[in-house]
Formats: sequence, structure tokens, C-alpha cells
Amino acid sequence: MRDSLAIRAGVLAAAAALLPAAAALSAEFRPPAGCTLELTVQQRSCTVAQHYRCESDAPGDQHVVYFDREGAVYHSRIDVETRWMESTDLANGITDRLVPEARDHASLSGLLQTGRDDFDFWTVSDSGERLRHIGHDELTGRVEIDGEQLDTTRFQLRSFAETGELLIERSGTQFVSREFGRFFGGVERSGDWQGQTVDSDDSPMRFVRPGERGFGSIRPEYDCDVQMVGLGAGLAR
Repeated sequence: MRDSLAIRAGVLAAAAALLPAAAALSAEFRPPAGCTLELTVQQRSCTVAQHYRCESDAPGDQHVVYFDREGAVYHSRIDVETRWMESTDLANGITDRLVPEARDHASLSGLLQTGRDDFDFWTVSDSGERLRHIGHDELTGRVEIDGEQLDTTRFQLRSFAETGELLIERSGTQFVSREFGRFFGGVERSGDWQGQTVDSDDSPMRFVRPGERGFGSIRPEYDCDVQMVGLGAGLAR
């Protein structure tokens, strides 16, 4: 269950340099030059995700940018194993990157082969903050959503400060697409070191492929009449 650090939840776009200007000026997302938009996913919690790949990246890498009603809130890049290579909170511009050395790197292929994947790795931010992430994913079944065949998963994740203090504890469900080689959000509960608990549901509702109505749309369609609390806490990788 990688792709959202959940330490700093995005609220609105502020790092325009990461996104094409056209996305901010229109209701349609345009990936950067040399990149191809592959999938638009309308989700619960009034968010929409734009999934794309870039020619200059390592084989298997892919990006996602999440939008709420105000604009882009979060960007991440994962590798072929869905490891958190880098993720940026677009509200404050801070980027977290994967530390190459890990006790146990996340592995999508391991999860799909064995039904469970344990992980224990570190990330470091632009500000120098180091966080340790320990947890696991496990397969629980199969489901079809909007014509897409997905594996269902259950996960647990704990994120620690470098001092060992527990900062965030998350648990819940997500979805995995074998075709696209990535996770999508689900229902989860997140608690922080201050005792605050947030329940969220970022489940995918509609998958939009190239040529279909709504492909590239940055306007969320689901749950937008409900006030969202803790937006971004449960965004998937």
C-alpha cells in the first residue's frame, strides 16, 4: 500500500512547476512533454486521478496526479514494483524520495505471487526529514469495478520518525490492477501521534481510457457534495 505518505495531506495546488500550465487553465489534464496519459480514474472523496508514463523514466515507472475541486493536490512516481520513488505534496512543494537501501523493499510481484508482501523502508524529504515505513499488504479476493478486474487487498502501515516515534498508523483496503501494475485507493482509517483519527474512502468508481468520455477530466464527480476531512490521507500509490 504505497504512494501516499499521509504525513502531509494535500489541500490545494501550489507547485505549478510540476504540472503543465494547460491543466490549471482548462478542465483537462495534459501530461508533461514526453509523457503519455494512460488512464483517468474518478474516485470517491471528490478526487480524480491522472495516471501517465514518461519516456525518460526507468522502464515500468509511472506517475499519478490527484485533483480535488480546487486543483492538483498530490503527485507521485512509482516503479515497476510500486515502490514510492518520489511523492510531492503540491500544497507545500515538499518532495519525499525513497532511500535506496532498505531492510525489505515493497514488491508488487511478490504480493501477486504469494498473496502477501511485507515491507520496511525509509524515505527522506527535501527538508531532511527521514521516515521509516513498516507494514504489509495481503490479497483478499477479486472484484470488478466499471468493467475492470481488480484484486482486493488489506494493508497495515506504520510510519515512524527517525527517533523511533510513531507518527502515523494506517489500515484498510485497497485495489490492485494487474493490467496497469498499480494500486488504487479504498476504505481506510488513519491515526496520528496526536490521537486524531480520520476515516476515508478513495475507492475507484469509474475508469476512463483514451477516447472515452471524461478522459483527462480534472473535475471530480463523486462525493463532492460531502465536506471532505483529511483529504489525501488515503490516496493510493
